[in-house]
Amino acid sequence: MKSLHIKDVTMTFNVPGGEDVHALEHVSLDLKPGELVSVLGPSGCGKSTLLNIIAGFLSPTAGEVTLEDERITGPSSERAVVVNGPSAERGMVFQQGALFEWMTVEKNIAFGPKMAGKPKAEIAATVERLLSVVGLEDFAKKSVYELSGGMQQRVALARCLANDPEVILMDEPLGALDALTREKMQGLVLKLWKETGKTIILITHSVEEALLLGERLIVMAPRPGRIEKEFHLPFAELGLEKTPREVKGMPEFVENRDKILTMIWEMEEDIMGYKEPAA
Repeated sequence: MKSLHIKDVTMTFNVPGGEDVHALEHVSLDLKPGELVSVLGPSGCGKSTLLNIIAGFLSPTAGEVTLEDERITGPSSERAVVVNGPSAERGMVFQQGALFEWMTVEKNIAFGPKMAGKPKAEIAATVERLLSVVGLEDFAKKSVYELSGGMQQRVALARCLANDPEVILMDEPLGALDALTREKMQGLVLKLWKETGKTIILITHSVEEALLLGERLIVMAPRPGRIEKEFHLPFAELGLEKTPREVKGMPEFVENRDKILTMIWEMEEDIMGYKEPAA
């Protein structure tokens, strides 16, 4: 397993006919192999931009991202293919899954290994194992469009894992789900993290989700996007033994939730230029 290093990353978007947008400024972060990191912050703080730079979809204006000692320069170099590729060092799970809806569940999961030229027997074994991991053994022959949103996200996770990436990048992967399904999927993410030992970076707008799923929780501040504060938390490990609902009811969880909500609310007020009315 490889460590991930984000070194002094700055990103400026040049807008034709307008002012340049400073999306990120001097962002640095080191991730050890197997860490689960959640990234949280108000809209416009550069969370998704940072994730897209790590994925290789964007090149930073300054700074660099390296996986171990190899600089990330794009999504489809010889040794790093995002989502479906021969040696997917970085796998991406999107909010809507980005699945082939006309294909069956098993064919979606098998797509990456098939494109990589893996032997049929190996592909079949991988698909069978991952169907069991995400609890979709009875839906292997179903087309994706026949599944619920929660099931589709499970397929997306399995398809990502089929490529055996070093790092899994999740961009609001549970944001479109109803509250009950979302909580069940949070438990699945923790289960997959523990069982696979993968490094996971998860972007979310939900403070509760960030607290539950982050061994490390990074709070970003906007304009330009930068790391405001970092928390080291016990809740991901506790979530492996207790239900998400039990963890979210713990006094320490509630205390941290309120602290971070206040922090983000103050950032939002600053963005909007809100001032307390005079007494």
